[in-house]
Amino acid sequence: MKGFVADIERLTEANADFRRVLYTGHHLQLVLMTLQPRAEIGEEVHADRDQFFRIEAGAGEVWIDGARTPVRANDAIVAPAGARHNVVNTGDEPLKLYTLYGPPEHRDRVVHATKADVREEHFDGATTE
Repeated sequence: MKGFVADIERLTEANADFRRVLYTGHHLQLVLMTLQPRAEIGEEVHADRDQFFRIEAGAGEVWIDGARTPVRANDAIVAPAGARHNVVNTGDEPLKLYTLYGPPEHRDRVVHATKADVREEHFDGATTE
């Protein structure tokens, strides 16, 4: 197995897609995301998985169980399993971030150029390698 080794900051900042799954392991998944100004991921709850976010560029707000907190480049967020959460771009520039799901949430290698392209493509057990 090769795993995943790359310059995550460069990849995140270069990403223009709403969602791009980079790597899927059996227990963890790495996903790039870009939120355009005033866009949001959308409130969600993962009953059985934790989610980590790292903001690389831009400014926004994270909501976790009703608490709203400003975020910006270099901030990290953890949304625990069962918490209602959302990430919103409150700035005038794209909000660039990556997220880790444990366990995986999406089908491996799925790409959604925009939020409108999102389909229910949940993890099907297939990993990157």
